[in-house]
Amino acid sequence: MFAIGYFLKAVAHVLDYALTIYMWIVIAKVVLSWVNPDPYNPIVRIINSATDPLFYQIRKRIPVNLGMLDISPIIVFLAIYFIQIFVVSSLFHLARTFV
Repeated sequence: MFAIGYFLKAVAHVLDYALTIYMWIVIAKVVLSWVNPDPYNPIVRIINSATDPLFYQIRKRIPVNLGMLDISPIIVFLAIYFIQIFVVSSLFHLARTFV
């Protein structure tokens, strides 16, 4: 049974790291939206391809128009924070019950 606990702990750590990395990618996208970057730059293309599909889905489902303010990164931050607090913490707690 301890193997399941260690597996759940590892999944929780990987999920936590992946969410943190994605949060930094969203921060980079927000910073890039303030400047006019070269759209053919490989780093800009990677950031855009990692964030634009999720932002598009949020904009499509929550059509809030606040002028020039885009709230989709804020919603992504809240979702990442919720997942880190609820899901990752639950996985860590569940892993402790098996170990």
